[in-house]
Amino acid sequence: MELLQLRYFQTVARMEHMTNAAKKLQIAQPALSKTIARLEEELGVPLFDRQNRQIRLNPFGKAFLNSVETALSVLEEGKREVTDLAGAERGTIRIATTTLNRLSKALGAFRAQYPEVNFRIVQVAPGSVAEMVRMLENGEVDLCFGAASLNHPRVKEEDVLHAEVRLAVPPGHRLEGRERIHLREAGGEAFIEYKAGHPFRSINDAFCESAGIQREVVCEVEEPSALAGLVAAGLGVAFMPTCKGDDVTQAYKLIPIVSPDCHRAFSVAWLESRYLPQAAERFREFLARHFAESRS
Repeated sequence: MELLQLRYFQTVARMEHMTNAAKKLQIAQPALSKTIARLEEELGVPLFDRQNRQIRLNPFGKAFLNSVETALSVLEEGKREVTDLAGAERGTIRIATTTLNRLSKALGAFRAQYPEVNFRIVQVAPGSVAEMVRMLENGEVDLCFGAASLNHPRVKEEDVLHAEVRLAVPPGHRLEGRERIHLREAGGEAFIEYKAGHPFRSINDAFCESAGIQREVVCEVEEPSALAGLVAAGLGVAFMPTCKGDDVTQAYKLIPIVSPDCHRAFSVAWLESRYLPQAAERFREFLARHFAESRS
């Protein structure tokens, strides 16, 4: 059994499509099919159910894929640990994030100090907490960054940024002239919100519950930019986070909320049981300092 066979099998198993897998691996499809066939012959069982041109991972294949994922992940971890011995100023830091806009300035500042370090960034949907945990466990990423806890026993998390959440109101709104408000004063307002299942929606729901208000959700979105655009267009009000150093030019007013306490905590997460490359460890520590300095 060869390492190349395992990598080929992993790709085919994930895609369940021989032609697409061959394209991704940049090899001829017949060669890939023969490699998988030799692997199945060596194992003595089929790994896929085949019908016409479709293939599906069968129970043997699923069990074997789990072991292959673990083996390849451990090998990659060992490779990166050995690479670290050559110095932490090099290497690639792999990050999954749901809030790239909050991370972009920190990435630039870190690269300015360590130009030999590269980043591989995966942007995932805000509600994909389980996907981020899976990527950490499979060794696909070193760190995760977002505003929702991964809430997993093997995952270590550290809050590095606290953003104040304010109420965004459009021009001409009855609250536009206020310098601060109690959230209960916004009861009955038309709200623009994130879709159900979005982590920010759950946080915002908790704010309203704490304030004891009911609200009318008139529009549901997925992206912060859509939220801002609809507020500016006058469709309603919305919760929006703000930090020192944010761009203050916007077509709506952000009103501080006196009560309840409204904020979002952005955290960096990593797997405690897995080796964290020195470059990734350095970046994790850098994030805490960077955001602390940005608040001062």
